[in-house]
Amino acid sequence: MAQARAGLITARSGWSAAALLPLAFLALFFAWPVLAIVTLGLREGGVLDAVFSGETWELVGFTLGQALASTVVAVVAGLPVAFVLARCRLRGLGFVRAAVMVPFVLPTVVVGLAFRTFWPDGGVLPIVLANAFFNVAVVARTVGGLWAHTDRRAEDAARALGASRPRAFLSVVLPALAPAIGSAAAVVFLFCATSFGVVLVLGGSRYRTLETEIYLRTVELFDLSGAAALSLLQFAAVLAVLVLGALARRRRETALSLRGREELARRPSGGEWYVVAVAFGVVVALLTPVVGLVTRSLSTRDGWSFAGYAALASRGDRGTLAVTGIDAALNSVRTAFDATLVALVVGVFSAVVLVGLRRSGSRISEVLDTALMLPLGVSAVTVGFGYLVTMDALPGDFRTSPMLVPLAQALVVTPLIVRMVLPVLRAVDERLRQAAATLGASPWRVWREVDLPLVGRSLAAAAGFGYVVALGEFGATSFLARPDAPTLPVVIARLMSRPGELNSQMAYAACALLMVVTVGCVLLIERLRVPSSGEF
Repeated sequence: MAQARAGLITARSGWSAAALLPLAFLALFFAWPVLAIVTLGLREGGVLDAVFSGETWELVGFTLGQALASTVVAVVAGLPVAFVLARCRLRGLGFVRAAVMVPFVLPTVVVGLAFRTFWPDGGVLPIVLANAFFNVAVVARTVGGLWAHTDRRAEDAARALGASRPRAFLSVVLPALAPAIGSAAAVVFLFCATSFGVVLVLGGSRYRTLETEIYLRTVELFDLSGAAALSLLQFAAVLAVLVLGALARRRRETALSLRGREELARRPSGGEWYVVAVAFGVVVALLTPVVGLVTRSLSTRDGWSFAGYAALASRGDRGTLAVTGIDAALNSVRTAFDATLVALVVGVFSAVVLVGLRRSGSRISEVLDTALMLPLGVSAVTVGFGYLVTMDALPGDFRTSPMLVPLAQALVVTPLIVRMVLPVLRAVDERLRQAAATLGASPWRVWREVDLPLVGRSLAAAAGFGYVVALGEFGATSFLARPDAPTLPVVIARLMSRPGELNSQMAYAACALLMVVTVGCVLLIERLRVPSSGEF
């Protein structure tokens, strides 16, 4: 007994020491730049005036209001899709999974332009719908993952006792799904509250959120005190949402039973067909902006044309760009590859450490898990500007390093990779690992011979997922990318801000190309990923 306890203490100490590595990465490339900008703002004074001004709280109100509305729309639209993915045995489910996932990984500027084809003047409604468009996949995946493992016998018993199908759902199924719905809603709210590209494209100067206002005050007005005040408010809101999401996620993991999906999935019957019809209606609605974007990229005043695609070999109308569209695309590919590599190393290592901390009973696991999610909720502009302020202190003036943009993108990608890989690692049977260790295998060999073969497909899927997210990252990249080395999303935004039909056609053509690459990657991910694993 004493020997086992000593071994547990030793393991806990070892995993706690290992947790210092991802925490050090976050401290150097996230906390330090953000704190530097906040400190600059505090030194200038006026932060309290900015916090208590009426304009600031109008921004807070609009930010939270549109995020709440988008979250409600995403949850309502995602639940029927979650039911189909979790409980129905139908042809075409692979297509549904891919079609739902594509919007989540599309670049924000691409989605913004797609919705502008239907709402040229923008507005609140397209902002809400566009943010919900992004996040239906989060609800469908997160809720569907629990729904696929929830015992169906309680629902069948309620139906046998005379309960109607809606009443059985409200009284039996919905309470069981509440932890997953809460977890998904927290993540969706976080994404919508920090939305940047969508609000920038569809809101213009009329509708601003905390994220776009931080960008305006930092880049155009150089109002660091105002930007610091808004960043502090945003950080407080994000931290509260992350805590609520962590609590809901823990309840979801506790609620997860060991029943497999194949035992629960069956062909729909009766009223379930109405839910299936609604789910496929949601899929059609998700595909409509995508089709509209492709159509817009081919249409000109003179009819159908590939002029926009051909113009990607140029620098736009009257030299709008410093490089050609093709050069920007190649730069996006290289940058996304570097960012994915960094995010995989940090994310997989962090997931392994989180599993070890959980199994050893360490309380640091929740701290590390929450810390890894923080970059998703802090203004990318704040992080980017913080890099320019702080990175000259590193050897060789890191501000001029080609790794500056990939590191900023990796901060966004790493939490998503952790969320995809972590549930799979936790599902590995600990008895297999113990047996290998008993036979003399070192910890590294246990990982190589036991864990890696079981999670290999999920690692490949996470790599592909991270790559497409990095490929379309716009917030930090728009601030850090040099004029002679922009990425394709930055080029799209620049083209749309300049007059000229050719520039507009080039922007839509570049969006269509990004979308095609995204769809291809998603289809590959769906073939590789483990069913019902991960949150995204």
